[in-house]
Amino acid sequence: MKLQQLRYVWEVTRHNLNVSATAQSLFTSQPGISKQIRLLEDELGVEIFARSGKHLTRVTPAGQAIVELAGQVLRLTENIKDVAQEHSDERRGSLSIATTHTQARYALPPVIRDFTRKYPDVALHMQQGTPKQIAQMVSDGQADFAIATESLELFNDLVLLPCYRWNRCLLVPHGHPLADEKPLTLEALARYPLVTYVFGFTGRSQLDDAFRAKGLSPNVVLTAADADVIKTYVRLGMGVGIVAHMAVDPEQDADLEVLEAGHLFKSSTTKIGIRRGTFMRGYMYDFLQGFAAHLERDLVDAALEAGPRHEEALFRDITLPER
Repeated sequence: MKLQQLRYVWEVTRHNLNVSATAQSLFTSQPGISKQIRLLEDELGVEIFARSGKHLTRVTPAGQAIVELAGQVLRLTENIKDVAQEHSDERRGSLSIATTHTQARYALPPVIRDFTRKYPDVALHMQQGTPKQIAQMVSDGQADFAIATESLELFNDLVLLPCYRWNRCLLVPHGHPLADEKPLTLEALARYPLVTYVFGFTGRSQLDDAFRAKGLSPNVVLTAADADVIKTYVRLGMGVGIVAHMAVDPEQDADLEVLEAGHLFKSSTTKIGIRRGTFMRGYMYDFLQGFAAHLERDLVDAALEAGPRHEEALFRDITLPER
């Protein structure tokens, strides 16, 4: 059994059993990958993939267990490299962050700026996607940290670190009738067309829950994953915008009126997801504390060592900052 064979099995699975795409991503040949997988199957005495002719059609039950273990082995080999790097040069390496547009655009810039100044020799990579996509990236070892509000809890192999709480505000053109609603209510808001986040993004579930609890059906006419897109369509008169409060820029959004809506919706919590078993470099701890000051090294280590979902107990007595 060779490490290369395990990598081929893992990568083929990640590429939806497309050997040609796998070969292209690994800069090798399709026949070479197929041969090595066959040799591994012969050595193990089981089929990892079911086939129809030359095409792989599905992962067998035995293959599913083998693929999972292969992923663990590959992640451990990366940890070995990280341990060596940490001891040879603790200020050099790489850090990959998977996150949503809202975090990348509004929450992360000052953290990234300070981090790159302190660690100029750490290559920083940022990937964007849906909350579920970025959680999958970390689960698969394609990224070190996932930063999002939704969906991270769907992945049991991620340790979740609460970072901060936030709530929403409404954006309307100046002179909009909602600005005269005192107090502002969900019933009043439900009378207008709404422009807000796509379901699964940026705390959208809390918004829907709030309307549902009042027996209301919001008239959502347009959704987007990007707060800047939402603002654009508010300016076009499409409807009332509901965005994260941190997504409002007092100068750039001066043409819109901001209406506080924290009393209408439950606050949301942004979390960082880390794959259990990750070897933490020194600069990774610094990044975490730069993003959320309470994430000190001892607390992060305790969360990583806790059993699945037991890390939540460590944060019960911590008051998260509001943004």
